Amino acid sequence: MRSARSRTRSLSLLLAAALAAPLLPAPPATAHAGGDPAPYLVGRGLSDVTGEIAEVGMMGYSSFEQKATGLHQRQRSRAFVIVDRATGRRVVYVSADLAMIFDAVRQKVIERLRQRYGSLYGEQNVLLSATHTHAGPGGHSHHLAYNLASLGFQKDTFGAIVDGIVESVAEAHDDLKPGTVSLGRGELADASVNRSRTAFERNPARDRAAFPGAIDPAMTVLRFKQGGADVGAISWFATHNTSLTNANTLVSGDNKGYAAYRWEHDHEGVRYLDDAPGFVAAFPNTNAGDMSPNLNLRPGSGPTEDEFANTRIIGERQFARAKEIYDRAATPVTGGVDARMRFVDMEDVAVDGKYTPDGKPGRTCTAMVGASTIAGSTEDGPAIPGFREGMTGPIGALLASLDVQPSASLLACQAPKANLVPTGLITDPVPVTPRILPLQIMRIGQLYLVAGPAEFTIVSGLRIRRTVAEELGVPLENVLLQGYANAYSQYVTTPEEYRLQQYEGGSTLYGPNTLPAYQQEFAKLAAALRDGAPVEAGQAPPDLSGRQFTLQTGVVLDSAPPSTSFGQVLVQPAASYRRGERVEAEFVTGHPKNDLHRNGTFLEVQRLVDGRWERHLDDGDWATRFRWTRLNALTGTSKATVTWDVAPDTPVGTYRVVHFGDRRNLFGGVTPFTGVSRAFTVS
Repeated sequence: MRSARSRTRSLSLLLAAALAAPLLPAPPATAHAGGDPAPYLVGRGLSDVTGEIAEVGMMGYSSFEQKATGLHQRQRSRAFVIVDRATGRRVVYVSADLAMIFDAVRQKVIERLRQRYGSLYGEQNVLLSATHTHAGPGGHSHHLAYNLASLGFQKDTFGAIVDGIVESVAEAHDDLKPGTVSLGRGELADASVNRSRTAFERNPARDRAAFPGAIDPAMTVLRFKQGGADVGAISWFATHNTSLTNANTLVSGDNKGYAAYRWEHDHEGVRYLDDAPGFVAAFPNTNAGDMSPNLNLRPGSGPTEDEFANTRIIGERQFARAKEIYDRAATPVTGGVDARMRFVDMEDVAVDGKYTPDGKPGRTCTAMVGASTIAGSTEDGPAIPGFREGMTGPIGALLASLDVQPSASLLACQAPKANLVPTGLITDPVPVTPRILPLQIMRIGQLYLVAGPAEFTIVSGLRIRRTVAEELGVPLENVLLQGYANAYSQYVTTPEEYRLQQYEGGSTLYGPNTLPAYQQEFAKLAAALRDGAPVEAGQAPPDLSGRQFTLQTGVVLDSAPPSTSFGQVLVQPAASYRRGERVEAEFVTGHPKNDLHRNGTFLEVQRLVDGRWERHLDDGDWATRFRWTRLNALTGTSKATVTWDVAPDTPVGTYRVVHFGDRRNLFGGVTPFTGVSRAFTVS
């Protein structure tokens, strides 16, 4: 599925207009008009959201030292559009291989969808979620806290993410056909571990009893069909997407990205550079705030001591279990689709005692990051590696702007949190953390997705689910907490967990009543959804796009080393390889920022078939890696190293490695080039 932008939209727009309808109370979930065997229109789409892959800070670990140097697997956006044929009402669900969905991205995606489709898709019925990979480029937020490690806003990465998400939705829209959705459930017990067990144990016995192993093993799978053909799956499971550590500098979708690749590419035969629609398998997160994939509770450890092997193994376990559940998903999804969304000022919520542990009314607080945040999660990685006292220059000036003393009342509100940065008090040069957040509940038949803009621990997720299920009058299992959705505001812990002030509690921005506030506000949305009543959207967060800056230098000039030319092979592959060995080739190249090759590739492994070279692998494949190295910063020379781990089932034959690059001249012009290695055999 290459680029959705290249397709004609006129017919799809006519269809959209015909299907558009105002929001009306949905029919009961237990029946559908006329018992239609295909009660929905379903569509799936996929596109590339990979941003800059070199000389940009990576997003997730907040490490100044973790700068991208290449690509292992591309990041992708997976979209599903579901239309209730009885009412014309529709919803859009997106899962993207990103660390977070920032409000900046949500604002731009909604704007672009409105430009294309009018009122058909908007803030109410579009849910954007991230898988929470920590191996992607950063700089796509409008808030300072989340752009620090990337040295500010990176417009090309931001543009790639927005373009890819919009393209995936457009592709799903164009793909709409009569279909069905079915639901399956199961458990997966060997792909997560509780990284904050001592805080978990502070919760009441009733909450702990819901998770006997201190993990949330639940996996929920939706199976999508168009007619009799299987076209897609969404598999929700709670685990941090952090098998790759902060020592990794290759862009990747991490374990959930591998799970999707395993299903789409290996099992269903999807080839991402082809235009033909294929199977789309999304692996979103839920309440994964305290769930780690590092089973030995050390970064990059468990089940092996190799971070790439762990990525594959944890991803494989998610895929295998999801496929089992998918194959026996026998519960039809029935009833309407609907959604409610409103903006909430999370720094100023008066919380009813109904939702607080002690039964007393409370309030949320101005955002503040606690001192425990600086230590990070020792199980997955330090919070701010490279952060040092006495840092100078522009970075030092930025950090100095964070040195603000909170008032006594703020410290009392946030107690027992020890202050690190009172982020809600700092608005210059840009706000540090968000204040106004989108809260949303989406209905897909009998399944309800509670879309929260944060990382929720398993017990905080459980309490929200209980609150929403009670308000809706539905079974608890039919309510999922969709974390990392629509915006990002760090963690949400229970008040009991908060008191311990471990990493997650220190990163719960709005104080000990953060979770009760979410329960209260989601209860209001659930009541409106149940009653078919509209909700006021509330005051939207401001557009901060005009206040962004970057300290990251751009590409000035690319040069080839003396006596070489662009695309020239510096290190040729060997003459022959056996299965299980690694092929390596090096090329003279330009900077990968010159052209992101989105929906394209920086490399191909080609095979000679009947006298013609055919693409065997590209840079989105698990077996290949593309690494960029700066040779001389003054002269602008660099090299590209392409590796291929030859799989055990690789066909014997003749192969070569091809590199696609781009060079920039002093006047800013960019020229593509191609490098081709000598042929070699695999036997």
